[in-house]
Amino acid sequence: MSARRFLFLLASTRENGNTEVMARHAAAYLPVGVEQQWLRLIDHPLPDFTDVRHEGAGVYPEPEGHARTLMDATLAATDVVIASPLYWYSISTPAKRYMDHWSGWMRVPGVGFKDRMRSKTFWGVTAVSHEDFSRAEPLIGTLRLSAEYFGARFGGVLLGYGNRPGDALDDAPGLERARTFFAGEPAIATTRLASPKRTQVIHA
Repeated sequence: MSARRFLFLLASTRENGNTEVMARHAAAYLPVGVEQQWLRLIDHPLPDFTDVRHEGAGVYPEPEGHARTLMDATLAATDVVIASPLYWYSISTPAKRYMDHWSGWMRVPGVGFKDRMRSKTFWGVTAVSHEDFSRAEPLIGTLRLSAEYFGARFGGVLLGYGNRPGDALDDAPGLERARTFFAGEPAIATTRLASPKRTQVIHA
């Protein structure tokens, strides 16, 4: 894994939440030499995505500011980790807005965003405030299907329990799953969905 570069996108609306705790715990077990870049999406706010695909030539200008930072970081990574708490059974608003902008970045001339995304591996991390981890299936599906769209690999979603701040630190099974989460060999994403349980990590 020495040639890999992990981009961790923290998509919570607050710092040091349970999802971030899980993500940092898992990252601590990456091999020495694996590069890590951490970006907090609320520190790099994006505007709502405007769909102009069917207007005129359907191309988008070169992104600037925070959009440029996030696009360049995404393209520079071999592994993209979206660490989003479970908000209404899916990803958070900052994560969704970031992913919406992929549609524009695919249409920036000369970037080759879609082709370059094919070589990446996508991962997810989320804290669930319910004993039934199947509540996270919509979030898992969003990440899996997005990876499948690009023909990329999907490493799965690390699930941890967290309701009140600090709960993840008391979730011994979740912390144990985090320890080995990035050690697996991800497969090309498919639409097959497993049924998540508290004692499982969901892989493709």
